[in-house]
Amino acid sequence: MANIIVQLSKYIIIVLIAAYTFSCFSIFTREYEDEEKRVLVRQDVLMFLLQFTAFFAMFFYTKDIRILFLYGALFVVLLAVILLYNLIYPNVSRLVVNNMCMLITAGMIMITRLSADNKSPYGTAIRQLVFVVLGIVFGLIVPVLIRKLTFLEKWTYVYAGVGGAALLAVAVFAQTSGGAKLGFELLGFNVQPSEFVKILFVFFVAASLNHSKEFKNVVVTTAIAATHVLILVVSTDLGAALILFVVYLVMLYVATRQPLYAAAGLGAGVLAAVAGYHLFSHIRVRVEAWQDPIGTYTGSGYQVAQSLFAIGMGGWFGSGLFQGQPDSIPVAETDFIFSAITEEMGVIYALCIILICVSCYVMFLNIAMELHNSFYKLVALGLGTCYIFQVFLQVGGVTKFIPSTGMTLPFVSYGGSSMLSTMIMFGIIQGLYILREDEEEKLEREKRKKERKSRNGMGRTAPRKTAKSGPRFEEVPKQRARKKERTR
Repeated sequence: MANIIVQLSKYIIIVLIAAYTFSCFSIFTREYEDEEKRVLVRQDVLMFLLQFTAFFAMFFYTKDIRILFLYGALFVVLLAVILLYNLIYPNVSRLVVNNMCMLITAGMIMITRLSADNKSPYGTAIRQLVFVVLGIVFGLIVPVLIRKLTFLEKWTYVYAGVGGAALLAVAVFAQTSGGAKLGFELLGFNVQPSEFVKILFVFFVAASLNHSKEFKNVVVTTAIAATHVLILVVSTDLGAALILFVVYLVMLYVATRQPLYAAAGLGAGVLAAVAGYHLFSHIRVRVEAWQDPIGTYTGSGYQVAQSLFAIGMGGWFGSGLFQGQPDSIPVAETDFIFSAITEEMGVIYALCIILICVSCYVMFLNIAMELHNSFYKLVALGLGTCYIFQVFLQVGGVTKFIPSTGMTLPFVSYGGSSMLSTMIMFGIIQGLYILREDEEEKLEREKRKKERKSRNGMGRTAPRKTAKSGPRFEEVPKQRARKKERTR
């Protein structure tokens, strides 16, 4: 009976997440605010139904009451997130909030399933839920800071100094784990500074390029950015190094509109990659594992090979929760969680996860394009690029599209530093979205003020219609739905 419930649940879950993903993009076509609100409420219903289906399927299979406690805690936390954002920030982007909650749900489902087989059952899932709660606290505080702090664009070299010092401390003092120096252990938790330095790096580049786009300043900015990347390469944190490199190129090109800068940056990146391959043995190991994971199965290719086996075994619809062997993949909760999801939830489900991430990126770009402040415009662009490129590195690494870089899937993979930094990133985006709303409201007030002055100056050119002459044609009935002015 339990197996039947699990097999039935996987099809229900696929239908629910497919409907949710479709709504992520259909919402951009809605012309009225009330239509948009109905779609957003429908997304919440689909997400909670998916959550209920997955956790109760796992409970029926394991008969472990702790799964129900985890489900209840997750339900309360995510419901509180939705309500608090709507209460504290009425102008918040509801689509971004919903997508954030859906990705957290997808991650918690798989982490709960994987942690059931650990020596301390569900310990990993409980810690991840704690990280979610801490991240939400930061996510709710950051938007108001972005709105109130008006001097952020003046701290150019403060961002560079703090970020560079944090990376240098890791390179010098951190212990090597898994072939790389990533962070420090603090109060029993592993803190990875590079996750937070990515945000500081975006603010540094945005502030510097907003200050001046002259060649001299571009050279100085490039030199500081290259120093960040080189420190990460020395620490063998290749994923973070790639993210900073790509983010800088994108921001530089958008700020200066100089194709020559982008071409020079790409050329320098290719040369650096070739030099790194010959200078650093760990880079050669990862490239060899990428080229032939089966041939190096007993060595460096074991992780990638197991990942490919898991994806192949899952097929379109997956094997079902607790019906596969995702725990045979090394570090499945972090670096290879996408493979674990694909094996038991299916390729369709995994593709929907990717599309949800893409819809977040589309909203980030939408916010960046509509902001009038060039500094905040670059910040939104940089954070969006940082987010989507990290998704690309994670998915590309586990599917053998590119060499594995050991990056986490934001909101989905287990990890405190990843969860907190992504929450802060999304909080900044929400703050920028609120700033955009403030800008539009200010422009609208100025427009109405000019119209009133214009009418007062011109005087009346025609007599006002009386009740006997019929209703005024410019009046709109209150019952009519108000057309939306922007996508939330």
